[in-house]
Amino acid sequence: MFAIPNQSSVPMAYTQFTDAQDPTDQDAFCQAEGGSRLKPSGNRDRVVDVMEELFKYTLVMRQHFDLFGDRHSERKERETKRLREIEVTKKEEKAGQEGSATSMITANTVNGIDVNGI
Repeated sequence: MFAIPNQSSVPMAYTQFTDAQDPTDQDAFCQAEGGSRLKPSGNRDRVVDVMEELFKYTLVMRQHFDLFGDRHSERKERETKRLREIEVTKKEEKAGQEGSATSMITANTVNGIDVNGI
């Protein structure tokens, strides 16, 4: 299983953010780095490190995306659905064959030949 070794939580995160600024006051907004952002600190550096590692991992694993989309539960569900469809098809074919046999028994003509006198 993949794990990022330096994952960490931010203690007292609610105290680690800048005050939100009014975006219409462009100077104050730019000075506050857009307002309500994580203050520069070791915690912010670790969060950035984790994001960089996730980005790199995404780039490396993108070529193997199909491997992650193939899950046991989904394969099992597809197989169950396929088997149900086969069963329905067989029932329909059997009903069609029985219907043909019944209609042939009660028919007066087969391929245009009167079979009542035979």
